[in-house]
Amino acid sequence: MNRLTQGVVMLLFGGAIIRATLTDMFLRYVKEGLRPFLLATGALLIAAAVMTIGYELRSLRTHREEPDDTHREEPDSTHREEPDDGHGHAHHEPRVGWLLLLPVVGLLLIAPPALGAFSAGQAGSIAAEPSDYPPLPAGDPVPVGLLDYASRAVFDQGKSLSGRTVRLTGFVTKGPGGRPMLARMVLNCCAADGRPIKVGLTGEATVDAAPDTWVQVDGVYSGKVGKDPVNDAKVAYLEVRSWRETTEPAQPYA
Repeated sequence: MNRLTQGVVMLLFGGAIIRATLTDMFLRYVKEGLRPFLLATGALLIAAAVMTIGYELRSLRTHREEPDDTHREEPDSTHREEPDDGHGHAHHEPRVGWLLLLPVVGLLLIAPPALGAFSAGQAGSIAAEPSDYPPLPAGDPVPVGLLDYASRAVFDQGKSLSGRTVRLTGFVTKGPGGRPMLARMVLNCCAADGRPIKVGLTGEATVDAAPDTWVQVDGVYSGKVGKDPVNDAKVAYLEVRSWRETTEPAQPYA
């Protein structure tokens, strides 16, 4: 692949990274905290591409302006025969190099779906961890993350949840016996290492929604603690009071 092709590919790839970062598409791939690094990477790729393209264009212009006798002494590089591969076929490296644009076009045009119910059903729930449990903010229902709720329910025995109505947001996935559970994928770095945090749902108000449907569930602490059949991790439960379907958030991962 010649330098001009390399420059164009880098320019488009850098532009695709910046576009994905500014439009929040990057949240389908990595954690939000990596935004500054992605912007810097895209900017560096664009700068390198501009320098590469500029250098190549200057070289071509200089080559055209060389005296005629120079061209007579050296064969014209624009018409030299392509190297043969020994089987009667010439290589076309510049043409093959343009195939590198395919993943760039995919990044620009196709937004992959976030990990959902299928991934949650195949992986065991993240185990809640003990921590400090400051009082919840004022107001009912109070929005609480699934991982925060699970930690408070399992390790604090619901003390910081007592008397409060909480609102959890996640997608529906199937739990033991086919009963619906609420889940959200948690990333350490990127979507490749995503694992679910699951919260069981109990009470008379059954969440009747298909898997992968995003819902907001209002409820109160339930003392019930189950186990994820995939890895035997403890799973907190929420006593559902009401629920409604909602749109997938811009940041689908916890």
